Amino acid sequence: MPWLLSKYLITAAMVVLVSEVAKRSDRLGALIAALPLVTVLTLIWLHLEHQPSEKIANHAWYTFWYVLPTLPMFLLFPLLQARIGFWLALLASAVITAACFAGFALALRRFGIVLM
Repeated sequence: MPWLLSKYLITAAMVVLVSEVAKRSDRLGALIAALPLVTVLTLIWLHLEHQPSEKIANHAWYTFWYVLPTLPMFLLFPLLQARIGFWLALLASAVITAACFAGFALALRRFGIVLM
């Protein structure tokens, strides 16, 4: 139980750090948020929990493919927010991301990469 609590606290601290830095500096907050901190922490947790190397490598591999279809959201959200407000822009961004992911997964399937 202490191990699980430590994982939660460290991971939550990273999210709090990003939001606190972003309050003070848009650029620095975005830079820290763009770093693959959650993925790096996940790889560390998997390693420390003695997961097989193949599982750890697969996590990194799939993370790469899952990140790509999320990128349009970061371009569209600011445009949408200015037009339709924060909450609707967030919802629209989530829908757009899901559509991008579905299309991307279908496209990659043709090359033998199965995401879903």
